[in-house]
Amino acid sequence: MKTSNLLKGAALGALFAAGALAPAMAQDSVYFANNAYRTGPFSGSGIPIGDGMRDYITMINERDGGVNGVKVIYEECETGYDTKKSIECYEQAKSKNTIVYSPWSTGATLAAIPRAHVDKIPILSMAYGLSSSADGTNFPWVFIPPFTYWDGASVMVKHMAAELGGMDKLKGKKLGLIHLDAPFGKEPIPVLENLAKKYGFELKLYPVAAADMQNQGSLWLSIRRDRPDFLYNQGWGAMNPTAVKEAAKNNFPMNKLVGVWWAGGDDDARAGGEQAKGYKSLSWTLAGTDAPAMQDILKHVVDKGKSTTPKEKVGEALYNRGVYNAMLVVEGIRNAQKLTGKKVINAEDMRRGLESLNLTEARLKEIGLGGFVTPTTISCTDHSGHSKMFVSEWDGTKWTKKGDWVEPMKDEVRPLIESNAKDYVEKAGNWPKRTESCEKSS
Repeated sequence: MKTSNLLKGAALGALFAAGALAPAMAQDSVYFANNAYRTGPFSGSGIPIGDGMRDYITMINERDGGVNGVKVIYEECETGYDTKKSIECYEQAKSKNTIVYSPWSTGATLAAIPRAHVDKIPILSMAYGLSSSADGTNFPWVFIPPFTYWDGASVMVKHMAAELGGMDKLKGKKLGLIHLDAPFGKEPIPVLENLAKKYGFELKLYPVAAADMQNQGSLWLSIRRDRPDFLYNQGWGAMNPTAVKEAAKNNFPMNKLVGVWWAGGDDDARAGGEQAKGYKSLSWTLAGTDAPAMQDILKHVVDKGKSTTPKEKVGEALYNRGVYNAMLVVEGIRNAQKLTGKKVINAEDMRRGLESLNLTEARLKEIGLGGFVTPTTISCTDHSGHSKMFVSEWDGTKWTKKGDWVEPMKDEVRPLIESNAKDYVEKAGNWPKRTESCEKSS
């Protein structure tokens, strides 16, 4: 990232952390707290996501006057991707009566889960965090739509099989997992280990320490030695562009390198130059600004100077993930209003709104995102949806959708989620149980 962008990120981070860009609390308003990292080694990923979230909420406030007349007060708390700092941000959000908490890292999510269950604040960890928290029975205050890292790992195996000619062709093959040596990076391992045993392929692990994200030379020597048939990249921040550059440098077939959705940023792929063409990433949001809601962001926010996002960056992959996250918040508020009959909802109302969220293709079309993102349904027992995703491919200048929408291996993932959720609760001791039945919550 250029120095100017880093300075810009630092300045914005300070403003957001201080709440300088959040409007004064009005009577008809709800407050929403979001962790951010516009500074540090993960800022290259954190900035576009934060921009997408902020711009969508600004668009809702500017175009519609809020959600049914209720303004959404959005405030960022800068963490630098530091879990200790995230705890401070959680407590700050709690003190301001946030209706939902958005941790924006798996480590921050793990730290917040025990607190949120006592404080009754819903956590929205969109496609990240603790995979087993998809079990709404044991984790009534955590939401992880539209799918988990375990879903993503299963789709990676399905993609690998499809490229080889069928699931039976996996036997004897080798899948490598490049992963950040942190809770986020380790999340796919249980599912990949199970599937390796079932289908007879070998799993090789390549952990990358946070301090070595931009120094992967020795790791790629191991990859050259092991010669895996495919590589799955569970990376984030500065780790991703380095991995793409190293793959090109070591002549690893780019079409055999597939990133988790967080390894599919535009800057991640651009780092590899012309040789990055063919790099793939799992995704569920299309790139670009064709969707009506994206056009409204340009019209009501960007073109009016109410955004810090360069216009040419609007519609890039990670920006659009931020838009999706903000959309979940807005639709959760709208659903909670409908269920409770209240305009100004609280955190417990928001939990109800999220728990019965049904984003059908028809509903997505109504809000200007039809065909742009995957439909998702959340229920009392399923706080994820385990929705479909697709493989996105870098064509040298932009991400393009490659192939059909793919469903995760739910029969492999769901039992693991339920067993691990049960283990978590048992080890936690005195874990708060649901205060209402699923029938009453929907």
